[in-house]
Amino acid sequence: MSQPASASPKLKLGIPKGSLQEATIDLFARAGWKISLGSRSYVPSIDDPEIECLLVRAQEMARYVESGALDAGITGHDWVVETCAQVAELAEFVYAKQRLSRVRWVLAVPEDSPMRQPRDLEGKVIATEVVHITENYLAQHGVKARVEFSWGATEVKVPQLADAIVEVTETGSSLRANRLRVLDTVLESATVFIMNRAASADPWKKEKAENLILMLNGAMAAASRVGLLLNVHRDDLAAVLAVLPALKNPTISNLSDPAWVAVNTIIEESVVRQILPKLKAAKAQGIVEYPLNKIVL
Repeated sequence: MSQPASASPKLKLGIPKGSLQEATIDLFARAGWKISLGSRSYVPSIDDPEIECLLVRAQEMARYVESGALDAGITGHDWVVETCAQVAELAEFVYAKQRLSRVRWVLAVPEDSPMRQPRDLEGKVIATEVVHITENYLAQHGVKARVEFSWGATEVKVPQLADAIVEVTETGSSLRANRLRVLDTVLESATVFIMNRAASADPWKKEKAENLILMLNGAMAAASRVGLLLNVHRDDLAAVLAVLPALKNPTISNLSDPAWVAVNTIIEESVVRQILPKLKAAKAQGIVEYPLNKIVL
C-alpha cells in the first residue's frame, strides 16, 4: 500500500533474528546503514528515516512479508520454499552464519547405517526442521517415509529417535562431529532479499528497496577483495600485468616520470599472498594493499 501523502514514506524491513542476525547487521554497516539493537528489543533503530526495522526470525520472515505486515525482509531461500510464501525474491546475498557461502540442507544417516541412497529410507523416520521441503524431496524420489518436525539438536536424534535427518550445514563439521554421513543434498540455499508483491508495485518502495540492494551487493562484492596499487617501469609492465588476475582491466596511470606508470587493480584477498611475491619478482615497486568498502558493478 502506498504511503499517505501527509506521512513520510517508510520501507518496513525485516531483519533476521537468530543465526543470520550478526552477519546481516554487519553487512548493513559495511553498506552504510547502522542498525542498533537493545538487548531485549525487537525493534532495531536504523540511521535512515525512510526505513523502519523489525527483528523477525528467519523462519517466519517470508509469511510476514507475504501478508504485508512487512514490505521486505532478509531471510533464507530455504524458508521461502518451506513456507510456500508468495513473495518476490529481488536479490541473493551469498552469506551465512559463518562465512560467505551458500548452505545445504542434507539428508544424513549414522556413519554405520546400511542406508546408501534415498530409496533406502522407505518406511523410515526422518527428523527435520524443514518438513515441507523434506516431504517434497521424498515425493520426487518416490519414497514414503514419516517426516517428524524437530525443534532443534537434530543431529543427536539418530539413531535412537529417528533413522535419518535432514539438516542444514555450511561446512559439515557438526555432522562429522556427530558421526553422520551425508546421503544427498536436499536443497541448496542462500540469503535472499524478499519483498511483498503489492509493495514491489509501489514505485517509491521498489526504488528504495533496489537502492538498498545495490549498496548491500556493493558491500558483498568488496568483502572478499582488496585493492592493489603499485608502480612499474614501462619496460616491465607486460610482466606485471601477466601476474594480475583483475576484476576488469587494471587502471594504468602516467607518473611524473614518463618511464613509469601506476597500476591500480582489484583482486581476491585470498590470492594476495601468492600474488605479491610474483609482482615483486616482476619488478613492481611501491606495492600498496588497501581495503575496500563497496564495489558497485
